[in-house]
Amino acid sequence: MKKMTIATRGSALALWQSEHIKSEIEKEHGIEVELKVMKTKGDIILDTPLAKIGGKGLFTKELEVDMLNGNSELAVHSLKDVPMHLPEGLNFVAVTKRETENDALVSEKYASIEELPKGSKIGTTSLRRRMQLLILRPDLEILSLRGNVNTRLRKLKEGEFDAIILASAGLKRLGLDKDVKYVTNIDKDVMIPAAGQGVLGVECIDKPEIVEKLSFLNDERSMIETTIERDFVRVLEGGCQVPIGMNAELDGDKVIIKAIIGMPDGSEYLKEELIISKDEYKDFGVKLANNMIEKGAKELLKRAEEMANHIL
Repeated sequence: MKKMTIATRGSALALWQSEHIKSEIEKEHGIEVELKVMKTKGDIILDTPLAKIGGKGLFTKELEVDMLNGNSELAVHSLKDVPMHLPEGLNFVAVTKRETENDALVSEKYASIEELPKGSKIGTTSLRRRMQLLILRPDLEILSLRGNVNTRLRKLKEGEFDAIILASAGLKRLGLDKDVKYVTNIDKDVMIPAAGQGVLGVECIDKPEIVEKLSFLNDERSMIETTIERDFVRVLEGGCQVPIGMNAELDGDKVIIKAIIGMPDGSEYLKEELIISKDEYKDFGVKLANNMIEKGAKELLKRAEEMANHIL
């Protein structure tokens, strides 16, 4: 194989991610890699929350169709945006080394959640972020915020919000963490990140030659952490239509796990924090999800989805 094509969205962050993987492949194999820029439904419909129009798969479907049609070999995604089930004919071949997985409070006025005045306007369309903000500060006004990172920062600077919540990883990768007065990582004890946050996922055509060429991109630590995280979300059948936070952090031979599910308004939730042996990682996400199901997780998430349909 002398050439590979990466199907990619055209946002600044998607292009950074694809350029990064392009560079890694070219260094490793000395082959030409080109980018094919495409628009997905998630890029076009910007005035409606994702939970109302089909969820995170809206950012991947067109890229997947392009690969299945033989026009490209791979796509690079923010792992937190990748659905739990892939179409037949595609392979989830690698998860890359993790960037900071925390969410960040981004503001021109305030350095922390605690500093926000009562009734502050906070921008996020994430039900997970909304829930955890309201658990901590039920007085805050949470407003919908769609668009790419640059668009969201522009709306903040124009004064539409007192603060917005973004993934720290995206800001760092684009070098935008220096463009705002305050960018403060939110401790994971306060806001548990989304499954896969901070990790890039590489999806490709399920052909042995291509899978073999891309397997060097896989990071063992990220694989262990995100296996637990994604298994948990998959068993609960939770996409962006319901509030779920899930983070696994490998620390030596232990894995520190934090998980939360609940109502979008923060009025009710289930939360788990525990430490397991690294050797348990392969099936622990499934075990934890089933344990929470026994505590009423499915019923809680059903009510959460009903509430989300009314507030979004």
